[in-house]
Amino acid sequence: MFIKRIGIDLGTTNTLVHLPGKGIVLNEPSVVAISLTDRKILAVGNEAKEMIGRTPDSIVALRPLKDGVIADYRTTEAMLRYFINKATGGIHIFRPEVMIAVPAGITSTERRAVIDATIAAGARAAYIIKEPIAAAIGSNIPIGSASGHMIIDVGGGTTEIAVISLGGIVANTSVRIGGNKLDAAIQEFIRKKYGLAIGERTAEEMKISIGSATPLEPKLSMEIRGRDVVSGLPRTMTVMSDDVTEAIEDELSGVIQAVKQVLQETPPELSADVIDKGMVLSGGSAQLRQLDRLLATATGVPTYVAEEPLLSVARGTGIALDNLESYKRSILAAK
Repeated sequence: MFIKRIGIDLGTTNTLVHLPGKGIVLNEPSVVAISLTDRKILAVGNEAKEMIGRTPDSIVALRPLKDGVIADYRTTEAMLRYFINKATGGIHIFRPEVMIAVPAGITSTERRAVIDATIAAGARAAYIIKEPIAAAIGSNIPIGSASGHMIIDVGGGTTEIAVISLGGIVANTSVRIGGNKLDAAIQEFIRKKYGLAIGERTAEEMKISIGSATPLEPKLSMEIRGRDVVSGLPRTMTVMSDDVTEAIEDELSGVIQAVKQVLQETPPELSADVIDKGMVLSGGSAQLRQLDRLLATATGVPTYVAEEPLLSVARGTGIALDNLESYKRSILAAK
């Protein structure tokens, strides 16, 4: 079977690939390992992520996307080529049409960079869909109806918040707060409070294993290893879920402010719809315990987590590709 269409959620932390009729076929970290001596790409995805924090001076493992946009063009192109080849099984009799989800707030220059990188990576045509629209479609929200729907897509680099009606975005904002910022906040907190330097991966494990947006009862605990800031020697200690809640409090308050801002900008009729239907949380970081409860308490609007929130955007790109005519008002095309 020849793959003619591919939907890609090009995320700061993870890249997911959706094939029509097959669903999500790839979910790998957006990480590329490069040799500094000859600029050769050594590994992409899962293999490259294993190298983060463990490479010699001659190799660097980096994320080519920052805050949802391309920070390193050449590396992004190589990463896209790897994912397209892997999804199609390397068969290139037909160059596939590719739909890529991008943050709603990106500039036309950043959008152009995504299109150029996609075509250079082997696509016949590139379509751009805004992340909140893709997330809403993938969360089974009927975006074409004359009714307000609010989506909060909490990704690795950005949180996209939008009110959608009649297939378009009525009010939206994008804040550069996501899973990566939460991980960095945990690292900083543990260093300041306990004098222990921990890596990016340990911070992410803490967030996933014991993290919560509000204090948990009963509390969870986890053993972590790091380097003592004073002695420089390895040290093991136990941390509690409350440590993570306290560490990420400031970052989450930034998300709350952004949600309130969009609610304030929403026309009254659509506001009534949002209060009636509630807000939907999608994106990988939407899996943080009690984030829905925190947002509902702060705004007074019921909040629900989408089914399989990490897959919402990728699923939405696939559905939109299958139904290009129905969604053409929501999509930007570029040959």
